[in-house]
Amino acid sequence: MSKIIYTHTDEAPLLATYSFLPIIEAYAAKAGVEFETRDISLAGRILAQFPERLTDEQRIGDALAELGELANDPSANIIKLPNISASTPQLKAAIAELQAAGYDVPNLPESPETDDEKDIAGRYDKVKGSAVNPVLRQGNSDRRAPGAVKAYAKAHPHRMGDWSASSKTRVATMTGNDFFSNEKSWVSPADDTLRIELVESDGSVTVLKPSLPVLAGEVIDGTFMSAKALDQFLAEQLAAAKAEDVLFSAHLKATMMKVSDPIIFGHVVKAFFADVFAQYGSDLAAAGLSANDGLGAIYAGLGALDNGSEIRAAFDLALEQGPAVAMVNSDKGITNLHVPSDVIIDASMPAMIRGGGKMWNAAGDEQDTLAVIPDSSYAVVYDAAVEDCKANGKLDPATMGTVPNVGLMAQKAEEYGSHDKTFEIPADGTVRIVTAAGETVIEHAVERGDIWRACQTKDAPIRDWVKLAVSRARLSGTPAVFWLDESRAHDANLIAKVNEYLADHDTDGLDLRILAPAEATRVSFERIRQGLDTISVTGNVLRDYNTDLFPILEVGTSAKMLSIVPLMAGGGLFETGAGGSAPKHVQQLVDEDYLRWDSLGEFFALAASFEHLAQTTDNQNAQTLAVTLDKATATFLENDRSPGRKLGTIDNRGSHFYLGLYWAQELAASDDAELAAAFGPLAETLANNEQVIVDELLAVQGKPADIGGYYRSDEAKTRAVMRPSATLNAAIDQF
Repeated sequence: MSKIIYTHTDEAPLLATYSFLPIIEAYAAKAGVEFETRDISLAGRILAQFPERLTDEQRIGDALAELGELANDPSANIIKLPNISASTPQLKAAIAELQAAGYDVPNLPESPETDDEKDIAGRYDKVKGSAVNPVLRQGNSDRRAPGAVKAYAKAHPHRMGDWSASSKTRVATMTGNDFFSNEKSWVSPADDTLRIELVESDGSVTVLKPSLPVLAGEVIDGTFMSAKALDQFLAEQLAAAKAEDVLFSAHLKATMMKVSDPIIFGHVVKAFFADVFAQYGSDLAAAGLSANDGLGAIYAGLGALDNGSEIRAAFDLALEQGPAVAMVNSDKGITNLHVPSDVIIDASMPAMIRGGGKMWNAAGDEQDTLAVIPDSSYAVVYDAAVEDCKANGKLDPATMGTVPNVGLMAQKAEEYGSHDKTFEIPADGTVRIVTAAGETVIEHAVERGDIWRACQTKDAPIRDWVKLAVSRARLSGTPAVFWLDESRAHDANLIAKVNEYLADHDTDGLDLRILAPAEATRVSFERIRQGLDTISVTGNVLRDYNTDLFPILEVGTSAKMLSIVPLMAGGGLFETGAGGSAPKHVQQLVDEDYLRWDSLGEFFALAASFEHLAQTTDNQNAQTLAVTLDKATATFLENDRSPGRKLGTIDNRGSHFYLGLYWAQELAASDDAELAAAFGPLAETLANNEQVIVDELLAVQGKPADIGGYYRSDEAKTRAVMRPSATLNAAIDQF
């Protein structure tokens, strides 16, 4: 029996799993393919860290660690759904929910001092932020819009906001003393063990990281963002937003960059409410209320302070007198500054660009925006996109080309592996990276409060990345652009390696270029406006940004992308799209039993997983599943069976029914006589009962649904909510 691992995650993707997985399991079993699940949800990751505090019934294994090992096994076949990359407020909320449900997990220590508190904080550090992706992504990324999705978007173009040449929207970024300008990079000539230390002004040495093993050829970077320069920049942008009468919006990624970006977010909050923190900062700190957690967490904690109402009034006055702030939810008064994980740059900036450069203000109206992206490393991409739209108007999904991506992400490449090497500097001095022989290879003079980080990128993933880029360019006949800036220290080292490793491949007839990100953006936009395709070959952060930016503009969402990670050990990881809108979908399900989540990404990942299984295990039935699923998905799109936008239309559960119907019909008509005979009766049953099943699915809409929890829902309750059609359930379960 061939095996596929299907991940149990969070929010809307998890809810969809309860509806879709029974169909997958039933169909795949007929082809000799078995599915197993592994719980990598935020709640599951928390529980796995504290087995000694739980009862035997509550205890679960560390599924993430298990899958991390499996990712290095040639037999690995993992379908990975979107999961929560927890910000600190989300982590605290999940802990509170688990505690209320009877799980004896500890609180997150605010300022760990004792050994026990440091141990607890260390365990939670393994859970928060993007804890999952760096573990599972043991290969580089091949991400593109499937042909069926692109064809549908051209035939049914989504709405694009109008752009005006007079738009006041622009991108603001630091011009110095940020991560980009302060970066230094070094290539290790041999295997070594480095250490990172802070030499304070008085000569005392604090070891920040005692052991950092590196391999020969590995690229090591060190850089920092000046806290003083950041604060000055933010003050200038707040004044500019007020003077220009545009919305102030900050765009960070406090989930993936779980150490640096929450600190930067805290600086943004303190800059906006500078007078409030000057007057009440000590009161807030004494109550454990941190700007890093956002305005929402501060508001929630003010009730415990004697002068809480006075402080709240000061915040309200500052909001009234300051520049207008972009809103996450204007109806509920949730601002851009409320929660660090509410505004995630790779989703928020493309949405703004798609919407004509506007975000929502407090009155619920669209308004031009000052998009503040402190670090200049990648802000230039969004700046170039905005300027292109000002000059040339909105893009046309009916005619535009596509920008697929080949991303360098294996083995925690670049910034996404920086978490255990990022520090908020406690004192003035010099941070240096030192070899085992005592040689200083990178050093920076820093001041208290600066954010310093090191990154590493191993040589083997770089070689694999270049190979994948050449392969995709050859297979697709498409130009490929390496987004690398020779004026950036890290990129200069990568350019040298790219030029060296390209010589290992047949590149005759291929259009391969190396362009700085701003120019690469301009070229890509120029080509997509002409209906031409261009592969973006990028590092890890730009992989994340580009695989949202271009899909959101091209097809309306990044959730419909085909995302394949050929694992370097030979296995396959198949990702199912983005989950940024998942929280809103869960709220709608709880309020009115309607789930708008679109599982199209799951359909594409599943087909690719079956195809990989067929190739690696010689299971021809799996290949039949893959081919027929792709055909069924095309029919699904042609008939517009994705979830509707309002009650009374089919939701996620109805979309699963139709996919199951079309897939059964394709299997019944396939050349595989055994599978055709098996699926013929099921296809007939589903088709004959189509209206009955749809009516049963629609009947539950419009009233609240109880799933028993947000971060750890009740399994029986959730299954009942997500499988409300007795007729469909009987057909699948009996099959």
